[in-house]
Amino acid sequence: MSSIVTDQGIVHYESYGRGQPVILLHGWLGSWGYWLKTMEALRKQYRCYALDFWGFGDSGKRSSYCIVDFVDLVDQFMGRLGIEAAPIVGHSMGGTVAVALALAKPERVKRVITVGSPITGNSLHLFLRLAGQPWVANIVWHLPVLLQFGIRIFSPYVVKDWPKWYQMITRDLSSTTLEAFFLSINSLHKTDLSIRLSEIKVPLMGIYGVGDNVVAPNQATVITKYAPVSRIKIMSHSKHFPMLDEPQEFNNYLAEFLSCNITSLS
Repeated sequence: MSSIVTDQGIVHYESYGRGQPVILLHGWLGSWGYWLKTMEALRKQYRCYALDFWGFGDSGKRSSYCIVDFVDLVDQFMGRLGIEAAPIVGHSMGGTVAVALALAKPERVKRVITVGSPITGNSLHLFLRLAGQPWVANIVWHLPVLLQFGIRIFSPYVVKDWPKWYQMITRDLSSTTLEAFFLSINSLHKTDLSIRLSEIKVPLMGIYGVGDNVVAPNQATVITKYAPVSRIKIMSHSKHFPMLDEPQEFNNYLAEFLSCNITSLS
């Protein structure tokens, strides 16, 4: 277990592999562990850094959990480790943070890969939009049996290997605070980066599962419409977690995109 101290608290991360750095960002209610297979697949060519956002996993807690806070976290993380710039890979909320980082700190980002990520917050499933309301979050959070039952029922619609995923999210939920739970998803719901995609000059790839019931896969269309240098992969046998549903294909797509020439995307 590794960690650094930022201006706002401790950030936990894990690193693996040798070579150029790649930053991996998890989604809402997740942690770095979702990237294990990806880190193993890239280990011979890249040094992968998978971190936990504030309020999630083993990172510290704070009072603010907005997208801009997580952008600041990644910026500080890279600065503390001496990483000037790197490709940023993000799943779900993590992908939105990656895009926001490319807009706020373009010098930090070599490439952006979003995985099942909302570019517009209204693409979130209704339940997630409701979870961002304090009164809803309060009820759900203080009835953990109800929350776990809801996640258990919804699991088969989220990921193929849902029993394993259910164990992972149950574990991660035990480390999440109420404030991180609703403030982060509320901020995500209010985010709309679609128009600003035209400002991103580095290559951007969006990977979406055709069966995603958490974030509408039509976000891929938003990327191709607004991002000047972009590529899309729609994974036909994936839901919200392509890196778990089709790990070999996902990792192949990712490795190829990380190594390809920019001109090949035009």
